[in-house]
Amino acid sequence: MVVRFVLLRPRVPENLGSAARALKNFGWGDWGTVQSEVTDLAGAHRMAVQAEDTLAARQTWGSLDEALADRAWVVGTSSRKLPGKRRLTPRQLAEEALGRGPTALVFGDERSGLTNEELERCHALSALPTTAAQPSVNLAQALLVYAYDLRQAVLSQGPGTTGPRAVPATDAQLRVLREALVGTLQRGGFLKENDGRPAPDQLVATLVRAGLSRAEAELWTAALKTVEKHLP
Repeated sequence: MVVRFVLLRPRVPENLGSAARALKNFGWGDWGTVQSEVTDLAGAHRMAVQAEDTLAARQTWGSLDEALADRAWVVGTSSRKLPGKRRLTPRQLAEEALGRGPTALVFGDERSGLTNEELERCHALSALPTTAAQPSVNLAQALLVYAYDLRQAVLSQGPGTTGPRAVPATDAQLRVLREALVGTLQRGGFLKENDGRPAPDQLVATLVRAGLSRAEAELWTAALKTVEKHLP
C-alpha cells in the first residue's frame, strides 16, 4: 500500500509535529503541506518526539494538483456530504486502499477544513464517526486515526495475498480524460459552454470506481478526442 498524507493550509505548528510523530508511529513517511501558514517550527519540533526526521522529510507543494498528480485514488476528509461522492469510514478507506494503487488522503485546515471545490476534486470522502456533542476533531488526532487504520489493513493483508496488477491511472491522467470528455459532450450537444451540471464528474466517477489502468485511461482519452474531431 502506498499512501500520501496531504495537509492543506495547516495553521498550527504543533499539529505538524504531532502529525509527524503519528506517521512515524505507524510507518508512513510520504506526507507534506500545500499553502502552509506555519513559518515558525519551534512548536512542531517540541511535539515531534523522536520523529524529527519525519518532520524534516515533509514535502511542500505549490498546489493541490501538484500534490495529487501521481496518485491513483484521492480521498478527502470531511463530515460534509456531497452528491455523487462515496463516504467511507477510516476502516473502509483503509481496506479499499489495499487494491487502489498510490493513494492520497487530504486534510483541510484546522479552522474550516476542505472547501466544496476541494472536496469535488476528490474521488471519495471520509469522516470519523464522531458524536453530535463534539463533532470536531483535532487535525493531528484525525490523521493518527487514519494512519492507524491504514497500518492495520496492511498487517491484516498478510504476505502473498495479492497478485500483480496493471499500473493504475494517475489523478493527472484522469483530469486529462475529464477534459476530453467535457470537450466531446459539448461538441456533441450534450453539454453547453459553462454548463454547471455534474454529468462529467459523475461519468468520470464510474471510471474511478472501475480502477482504470494508465493504458486504459490513455485509450479512453484518445478515443474521446478522436470522436470530438469527427463531430459536426
